[in-house]
Amino acid sequence: MPAANLASASQTLYDLTLTRVFDAPRELVYEAFSNPEHARHWIGPRGFTATHFEQDARPGGKWRACLLQTGDWNGGNYSDLWQGGVFKEILPPERVVYTFAWEGRGGQPTRETLITITFAALDDDKTRMDFHQAFFDSIGQRDGHNQGWSSSFDRLNDYVNENLQQLRGKN
Repeated sequence: MPAANLASASQTLYDLTLTRVFDAPRELVYEAFSNPEHARHWIGPRGFTATHFEQDARPGGKWRACLLQTGDWNGGNYSDLWQGGVFKEILPPERVVYTFAWEGRGGQPTRETLITITFAALDDDKTRMDFHQAFFDSIGQRDGHNQGWSSSFDRLNDYVNENLQQLRGKN
């Protein structure tokens, strides 16, 4: 199995940890993740498109996205899914920490979770990404985020592979 297809998930009751290996250098994976011009193309699970995406990737900077369902997602039908948060720590190209909250009715955020992502360079020009999100109110919320992030990271992997030359031009 190619390294880019390896994924693992381990969870405690109220947090989520995912590890992915991408077949691209760390700087390029970080660029695809942190640059809004790239991130808007892969953010959200398969079956969703970002109709709005903005991020100011610096400590104190905000991010906000709206996902529109364009295909099947677990048999459900979802209206626009607004989400956002604040960046707490940025250490290019190795670490990003930010908050995540869904926007509820009237634009009011739900309870925040904290996301920590590290990008590690591997010897063979690959990148290991460790993702941690905590804490959820229920196992169902955790498992829903596991499905969503896993699908999003599949899209990130596809995006990096399809745009490797363009990403190399930015570095």
